[in-house]
Amino acid sequence: MLVESAYGKSRVRLVQLTRRDDRHDLCDLTVAIRFQGQYEECYTAGDNAGVLPTDTMKNTVYALAAAGAVTQPETFGLALAKHFLARNPRLDHVRIDLTERRWARIPVGGQDDPHAFVGQGPDARTAQVTGSREETRLSAGITDLLVLKSSRSAFTGFVRDELTTLPDTDDRILATSLTATWRYRTTDVEFGPAWRLIRQTLLESFAGHDSASVQHTMYAIGEAVLERVADVVEIHLVMPNKHHLPVDLSRFGLENRNEIFVATDEPFGLIEATIAR
Repeated sequence: MLVESAYGKSRVRLVQLTRRDDRHDLCDLTVAIRFQGQYEECYTAGDNAGVLPTDTMKNTVYALAAAGAVTQPETFGLALAKHFLARNPRLDHVRIDLTERRWARIPVGGQDDPHAFVGQGPDARTAQVTGSREETRLSAGITDLLVLKSSRSAFTGFVRDELTTLPDTDDRILATSLTATWRYRTTDVEFGPAWRLIRQTLLESFAGHDSASVQHTMYAIGEAVLERVADVVEIHLVMPNKHHLPVDLSRFGLENRNEIFVATDEPFGLIEATIAR
């Protein structure tokens, strides 16, 4: 018995160059499409009637981009969802995931070159549209926002048992590769300005918070976004703890001044939370 099914196309790469008289504009997206609906016969009986090929999904991304410049990942995701729902009667739910690789113009002689770009990152802009015939939900986000603070970070007063070796610290490096996903109240949002404001809020609140733990800072960040951006109804944060461990220099006859560290990738703490209005 078939309990649940879905199919689609992943990692559809789209680079769009909009040629204007005085400059070129660049958009760089990776798109994933996921269909859920009345496709049981395809699985149980090999009947492909009503099944849109995933290759057609890929081609639709390019055709809709060619019909008009992609200005924001969110608006393009909404257009794709509307297109698929209108043309596929067996489709009940469609999900569009979009990741934007960001580029900035290269400054030359004090002015931005109109045709040359440099990649930004490692953080990337994301969006997700989930649509049905009854409603459409939209969220946006940022991944791999690498941040570090060398002061105003502590971790003390935690549970101790016979296996605890971690010492209390009131002066540690706090580093993470932050992923944030937020849900908008409506689809009527100025997506670009909102995304940039949220990114700046994430950075400012991380830097300015007196942290008693990753969890403590995470909640403060979420509160700051909700307070500053009225269109956001909830935000989900994931903050892996990128540990920076002090090196014991006394073994070399040197003074430990809490200045020399080794960065470790594994294992790492993984903290996440959702903050809502």
